[in-house]
Amino acid sequence: MSKVIIPENYTPVIDFMESQRAIKKIKDFFQQELAYGLSLRRVTAPLFVAPETGLNDNLNGVERTVSFTVKDMGEKPVEIVQSLAKWKRMALGKYRIQPGNGIYTDMNAIRRDEELDNLHSIYVDQWDWEKVITKEQRTEEYLREIVTNLYNALKNLGDYVNRLYRNLRTELPNEIFFVTTQELEDMYPDKTPKEREDAITEEKRAVFIMKIGGTLKSGRRHDGRAPDYDDWELNGDIILWNEILGQAFEISSMGIRVDEKAMEKQLKEAGAEDRRAMEFHRMILGKELPYTIGGGIGQSRLCMFFLRKAHIGEVQVSIWPEDMIKECSENNIFLL
Repeated sequence: MSKVIIPENYTPVIDFMESQRAIKKIKDFFQQELAYGLSLRRVTAPLFVAPETGLNDNLNGVERTVSFTVKDMGEKPVEIVQSLAKWKRMALGKYRIQPGNGIYTDMNAIRRDEELDNLHSIYVDQWDWEKVITKEQRTEEYLREIVTNLYNALKNLGDYVNRLYRNLRTELPNEIFFVTTQELEDMYPDKTPKEREDAITEEKRAVFIMKIGGTLKSGRRHDGRAPDYDDWELNGDIILWNEILGQAFEISSMGIRVDEKAMEKQLKEAGAEDRRAMEFHRMILGKELPYTIGGGIGQSRLCMFFLRKAHIGEVQVSIWPEDMIKECSENNIFLL
């Protein structure tokens, strides 16, 4: 069910046309920071993939893909990507990228089952990135190092936007706070996972929540993760505190990717062992693909946060329920 938060007395800080200019400046600046900070090179990426390859992202395992058939290939079915988590790893192997280097791309996706609100649209745009690492770098210490590099890029972007627009002031803490999902459950045993994220992020302002996907001591999961790309012991989300909406605001989901052992373990735990027959999964289990770390960074999310917008529809064109459009319009939130 669609829902929307209306901040009290909300007025956009910069108008529509200036926002359009600012969006381009933000995207141009940040992708340079991303590429430089992580030694990445931009590549082109697919909009659709063949389902039998296993390359499409299953997200939480319940979301339906958007699919169609190709006339000139005997009505072969293909799927619009939901993310490029698996495709990037295949690409790194194909391009023979060496450890220490990687790729990034503009990823556009359709997620038809999203519940539409201030943060979620059926249209997804993000920078998908992936970097080759060694077996020895599959550690929490290395994960923290990469997260710190990404956070520094976010801080540099914040400083850049603050210089461009003196009336847009976004202050981030000097360091990002690291916490595991189990530590969060121990700290806030009576709260839901979302309430825990809100509580810790309001206190720390910038948080990396680690180890998402596995079962906690309570027998529950903090959040769902597909079993075949992130290693649930070596992943996490970068979350910032959104002052406009008064809630935790996810900017990036990322992690060190599964090796053959983590793939076996997580497919079994998720009851998804049938995926072993797919090309991508066979190559991981057969040690035919490089070890990698990677993630996605929401482009519209980034623009929304640093331009202090109340709704993602203020920075991207999508489709929204009529009642949401009307309610937003009545409260100075103009959806594109």
